[in-house]
Amino acid sequence: MDHIVTLDSRQEAALQAIADKFIAQHKGDAVRALKEMIVLNGRLQERLDALSSSRRATR
Repeated sequence: MDHIVTLDSRQEAALQAIADKFIAQHKGDAVRALKEMIVLNGRLQERLDALSSSRRATR
């Protein structure tokens, strides 16, 4: 976690609204929502890494 993102108030409000919806989808269970988000981010990172490595291999 060496990258810190700074949000303006509009971005923060949009992010809060999305987070609220995501937690609502998990019946108000913030921990369950956080765990799913971690899994989803891990899968996305794996896909990005695979794309990066395939691009490096074709150079």
